[in-house]
Amino acid sequence: MRTIDVDQEIKLTQLVQSDAKDIFETIDTQRDYLGKWLPFVAFTKDISDSEKFVDSVVNAPQDRFEQVFAIRKRDLFVGLIGFKDTDVLNKKTEIGYWLSEKHQKQGIVTKSVCRLCEYAFHKLGINRIQIKCAVGNSASSNIPKRLGFSFEGIERQGELLTGGHFTDLEIYSKLKSDP
Repeated sequence: MRTIDVDQEIKLTQLVQSDAKDIFETIDTQRDYLGKWLPFVAFTKDISDSEKFVDSVVNAPQDRFEQVFAIRKRDLFVGLIGFKDTDVLNKKTEIGYWLSEKHQKQGIVTKSVCRLCEYAFHKLGINRIQIKCAVGNSASSNIPKRLGFSFEGIERQGELLTGGHFTDLEIYSKLKSDP
């Protein structure tokens, strides 16, 4: 199992089947908080839904495999982070993340995104990383801003949220050659 050390307390551990329990319990106890911006919360009704998600990540075919990590602080599960929609040919990927409510405002995701960018640029040969954040989700969009990502624009009605309404997405990017 791949582990990426972020700092002395925070580690990113490659998703394994046993993470499904922590994922489900976090979602199930924070539905209102997480569900505001994360459409999958409404579809995560019991632990089997989290097990299916983890299984789809862990057992994805090699040509569609994406690295997804549990964020752990002092070995406690606090959220998820990982790559999505990776385009190997064009050496670009997107980073997505979510964090439990009680672990907000501690710099956990900012540090984790920074470390995952280093990993992507220097170990995976990625040239471009993007992050998409729902307009209005300032906790999420502050992360790429803090890390020097460039704001590229708005993807209009880019994501369907719970309740059946679309939200616009802010697009941020960072290139390997950026300072």
